[in-house]
Amino acid sequence: MPETPAENADATPEDDVIQQKAVRLTKRERLISERESAAGGAYPVSLPITASIAELRAQYGDGGPDELEAGAESGTIAGVAGRVVFSRNTGKLCFAALQAGDGSRIQAMVSLAKVGEDALADWKELVDLGDHVFVSGEVISSRRGELSIMVESWQMAAKAVMPLPNLHSELSEESRVRQRYLDLIVRDQARSSVIARAKTNQSLRETFVGHGFTEVETPMLQVQPGGATARPFVTHSNAFDTELFMRIAPELYLKRAVVGGIDRVFEINRNFRNEGADSTHSPEFAMLEAYEAYSDYSGIADLTQELIQKAAVAVAGSTTVTWADGTEYDLGGNWDRVSMYPSLSEAAGVEITPESSLDDLLALAGKAGVDVPPHVTHGKLVEELWEHFVKTGLKRPTFVMDFPVDTSPLVREHRTVPGVVEKWDLYVRGFELATGYSELVDPVIQRERFVEQAKLADRGDDEAMRIDEDFLRALEHGMPPTGGMGMGIDRLLMAITGLGIRETILFPLVK
Repeated sequence: MPETPAENADATPEDDVIQQKAVRLTKRERLISERESAAGGAYPVSLPITASIAELRAQYGDGGPDELEAGAESGTIAGVAGRVVFSRNTGKLCFAALQAGDGSRIQAMVSLAKVGEDALADWKELVDLGDHVFVSGEVISSRRGELSIMVESWQMAAKAVMPLPNLHSELSEESRVRQRYLDLIVRDQARSSVIARAKTNQSLRETFVGHGFTEVETPMLQVQPGGATARPFVTHSNAFDTELFMRIAPELYLKRAVVGGIDRVFEINRNFRNEGADSTHSPEFAMLEAYEAYSDYSGIADLTQELIQKAAVAVAGSTTVTWADGTEYDLGGNWDRVSMYPSLSEAAGVEITPESSLDDLLALAGKAGVDVPPHVTHGKLVEELWEHFVKTGLKRPTFVMDFPVDTSPLVREHRTVPGVVEKWDLYVRGFELATGYSELVDPVIQRERFVEQAKLADRGDDEAMRIDEDFLRALEHGMPPTGGMGMGIDRLLMAITGLGIRETILFPLVK
């Protein structure tokens, strides 16, 4: 007889799992040895499928062009396959719910009159929850109005030797992350997250193409990490007998492409940072970076807003999105733009400028209970103070403009305000979603910035940048005025869906 769902939300007790596995393995052996029977073996290579479950539901289910009334027959014979997620065997008639990978379901009705005694007996003895089965028969609506296949023949498509979790109870977060394949089977939200990610990436690409951008791929293994202040993963190349780094950002290579004449360029790919992991950070994450020649940080902010709003519409059908907890969040309209120093001064109740001394900033941090970062500089402390005083008060999507110069070594100095650079960070839903620059294109100043970063590295700052001579050589050949931006794809999904980062990444890294 098929098993019943486990009582525990995540799994049956270990001894019960062992017992069920042993029973299923015995059935597997029988299926293999009796492959000429109606069941047709345990793992056939192919099956005579004529339609998907989703296609049948679209045609004969609710709202379909050939919608069936309760008890009606379509006259159409279809062959479909799906995973058994419900089973009830009652004498001469067995019922099963078959689920496709997209979550759509159809009922299979296996009767003695249609399949015969041997095939019915095999169904009862060999089919368990979690098995993939193929059924062929007429598409009908049951007396209760359930779209069904009146099975005339059936075949095992893939025998599952491990039981499913209870489909009526939620998996724990730990189980959802570690066994994502189970999460995808039992939870609609898990499947919709995968679809949302695909729609988001497609929308981003379509928006870029509409603006004349070219998508490229840049190295993930680099002889020198750069493009961000972050600690890299280090590996070794046996072929070249040299130390290599997993990239922390594609920036310096994308800028080389702009130097080479690809004026509008973007990349969606993986970054790796050997740092902490929490609800908004993952050591491995998907990143979008884009660069537009003859634009600046204001123009690239306009583009970023458009990218996000169109992605929201692609996923949610509107710029007003509904998060997983039911909260509505408005991503529409033109987003606020505030400057870092004036907004910090207003929130802290004291004027803070690029000329404020480090001692004054340290005193304010001590009074406010703000932790002082290691290897502290004016800029680092200003950013810490801003996060303490201002960030939590941002409700709508907001571009925070004009950052300290010493924390932004790849950014052009502000054209009118001394001591700051033309950089913004975009805050949505309380976290930093994207960043954008008027890019630094002067090779002389860029070398000076790299030298200052190297001094920080010599003092023990693991996140400081190194001098990249090849990149500087590229800049020396002339890079046009350029606006650039970077945005985490995982965080974009968080902003649209309201989920945590481990939910938006299909297979997140866990210990």
